[in-house]
Amino acid sequence: MSVSLPAAPAAAPPLPISRGRYTLILAALTLGGFAIGTSEFAGMGLMPNMAAELGVSEPQVGHLISAYALGVVVGAPLLAVLGGAMKRKTLLLALMGFYALGNLASALGPDYGSLLLFRFIAGLPHGAYFGVAALTAVSISRPEARGRAVSLVMLGLTLAILVGTPLATWMGQLASWRWTFAAVSLVSLVTVSLIALALPHAVDTGARERPLDELRAFNRLPVWHALLIGAIGFAGMFSVFSYLAPTMVQVTGVAPAWIPLGVAGFGLGGVIGNILGGWLFDRLQFRAVPVVLGWAVAMLLLFPLAAHWPWSLLLATVCIGMMGALGPILQSHLMDVADGAQTLAAASHHAAFNTANALGPWLGGMAITAGFGWTSTGYVGAATAVAGLAIYAWAARSLSRRQRTCPAV
Repeated sequence: MSVSLPAAPAAAPPLPISRGRYTLILAALTLGGFAIGTSEFAGMGLMPNMAAELGVSEPQVGHLISAYALGVVVGAPLLAVLGGAMKRKTLLLALMGFYALGNLASALGPDYGSLLLFRFIAGLPHGAYFGVAALTAVSISRPEARGRAVSLVMLGLTLAILVGTPLATWMGQLASWRWTFAAVSLVSLVTVSLIALALPHAVDTGARERPLDELRAFNRLPVWHALLIGAIGFAGMFSVFSYLAPTMVQVTGVAPAWIPLGVAGFGLGGVIGNILGGWLFDRLQFRAVPVVLGWAVAMLLLFPLAAHWPWSLLLATVCIGMMGALGPILQSHLMDVADGAQTLAAASHHAAFNTANALGPWLGGMAITAGFGWTSTGYVGAATAVAGLAIYAWAARSLSRRQRTCPAV
């Protein structure tokens, strides 16, 4: 079915800043994403160390990861609305300062109970930061380079999987897992300093809509379509990623020393996917979604076969990690369809992806528990990607209907 989707709304001209300053701003925003991604995924590599020091089981350490994800889901829309009256630069500084404090508290948490609370608190600014950072990157970029600018902001997350998580694991094994969260706090403060130095106040275009008006503008079907695609269609990557370690040991038959290579494969794929996602959005707009999800279905269906040999498994992790292209595509699309609620929609995008982070492992765990084996996560992931394609078809039909009834829209 060929559907003509509406063009993106006309963008304001970019701020007149030098190329060097533009690069520094994007680097600062990416560094903030790197700090956030390192903190988010560190628990996966540090799980044995944290369990031993805190005197709890590894599944209980998994609850710390869930507490962080819950903080993202709660904090993304909440802080986006509460920060609606703040200038964009001020809000970015406040969010990263808050993130530094949350991770410092995590580093100093005396026991498991306090750490549950501190990880939840640390997750609160996650989504709002990426939402505001993406809008900021777009406001200083040429209209035809919006997707690329958003992909560079999101690049920090994938670099965190490629570089940050292995470094965090090494640091935790060498000294203590607490130093990882302390280091994240320090990087967050460096980000605050760079944003304060490089980002001009002219990036602030005045206060946005009132909170209730923004919530009304947010409650539109195209916004919910995009969030559902992220929450369900992206769950397949997390289904495979969460059970990668036991799959490599039990199915591929490699030593645990190979596991960081598998994690790095996802990170490398994510880096490639982020760059590719920005490129695809700049050319196809929302029509880039089925391209990425179609690729995901194929790669996830091949994963159970690829998992039996080390090098094919590593190649599969790169290919599945390229699903990260969906991130900048949906982030950019949300900023197009959420006029009047752009910050709230962009922040909620990360709440949706953290929902995928919870849904994928849950569904994969159900398949494994039912006796379908470790590699069944690939089939589970393919099913969620197909569900994402179905939601895209629903969204495309809805937009086509709107065009027929309201040609001027």
